Amino acid sequence: MSVVSVYAIFANAEEAERIGRAVIEERLAACINILAPVRSIYRWQGEIESADEIAAILKTTAEGADALIARIAALHSYDVPCIVTWPVDKLLAGYSDWVEDNVR
Repeated sequence: MSVVSVYAIFANAEEAERIGRAVIEERLAACINILAPVRSIYRWQGEIESADEIAAILKTTAEGADALIARIAALHSYDVPCIVTWPVDKLLAGYSDWVEDNVR
C-alpha cells in the first residue's frame, strides 16, 4: 500500500474535528492535522467571495483515498468542498506502517 495525504477545507474548526473524528473512527484515515485558519478568496456562483476557513491534512492509503473523499463530502456542510489528494513521495517506513495499520 502507499500513503497519501488528503487536503481538505472546512467551514470551521468544529466541522473539521467532527468529520476528522468520524473518519478516524471509521478507519478511513489514520489521523487528521487541523491547521490554523486560512483566508480563502474564490469565485462562487458568479461572485467573488472570501471566507475564513480551516485547512486540514488527513493521512490514508492510496487504496482508501476514494472512500475517504466520499465520506468527507457526505459529512461536509459545503455543496462543493475542496478535498484533494497529495501523493507522498518519501516517508519514514515506520510511519507508512502505522498509517496502513490504522486504516482498512
